[in-house]
Amino acid sequence: MKNEAVKTGDPAEAFASIVGSGYVLTDEPMERHTSMRVGGPADYFIMPGSAEELRQVLELCDEAEMPVFVMGNGSNLLVSDDGIRGAVIRIGKRMSGISVEGETVRAEAGILLSALAAAALEHELSGLEFAGGIPGSLGGACVMNAGAYGGEMKDVLKRVTCLDENHTVVTFEAEELCLGYRSSIFMKRPMVAVSAELELKRGNRDQMIAVMDDFRERRQSKQPLELPSAGSTFKRPEGYFAGKLIMDAGLRGYRIGGAKVSEKHCGFIVNDGDACAADVLALIRHVRKTVAEQFGVQLEPEVRLVGSFREEDSCGL
Repeated sequence: MKNEAVKTGDPAEAFASIVGSGYVLTDEPMERHTSMRVGGPADYFIMPGSAEELRQVLELCDEAEMPVFVMGNGSNLLVSDDGIRGAVIRIGKRMSGISVEGETVRAEAGILLSALAAAALEHELSGLEFAGGIPGSLGGACVMNAGAYGGEMKDVLKRVTCLDENHTVVTFEAEELCLGYRSSIFMKRPMVAVSAELELKRGNRDQMIAVMDDFRERRQSKQPLELPSAGSTFKRPEGYFAGKLIMDAGLRGYRIGGAKVSEKHCGFIVNDGDACAADVLALIRHVRKTVAEQFGVQLEPEVRLVGSFREEDSCGL
């Protein structure tokens, strides 16, 4: 019945029969769901409430031959102005449960890193202080091996449970995840993280608060948190700092349309009010070209392109 509904023209009804009618949106503007605040509409925007609902939605899409994009908090995405065809599955607050036992924290993939770090602090467990200001979800952090201020997810991850290519529940130990600088096994295999187990250490609450306050003050003073962005636009090139290369190339404040190289931190491209995805992508390409010409360094974007972009625009990203 659900599968027939997808095939015969009523996908929203089929998805709603799995996750509930309030958790399926049609023609949903992706600018509402990305930290850059750009992006056209998704055909179907689905918010599952459990790993089982997620599995059923994925199977439904497979049987209907419908394209699927799975996202977390949307903090490192650049979505095309034309939007995303097919189904966008958001793993968010409906999958954000957490439990703490001793020094072990178990949480679902949709929990925000800020909430996870706050829970660790509440239980006086140290190791996640670096994550308190990262605007992403646990699932996305596992995929990207998110990190800041000398800390990374690989330092605290014990194991991750996911749905594999066949939508079967599998669990990987941390050493099996191939965690590197902004990379993991998830970039080689189309799997979806649904939960993770972290191993932390007992800490001193006052010391932890001091460290987190220091990180927060450093972010506020150095990063353009007042404007929409996708975080650091480029990965750190070996032996260099992307922001300094961009600044030294004379690109501080350089803009294309509503997209601008941040004057506060040149490693960030920000939406200065009315940017579209095409503006942001054009600016990324200009920055890369300029830095390569002046310094011979190829900047690799950290932001992920989603949706339909012209081939010449997306070249190298």
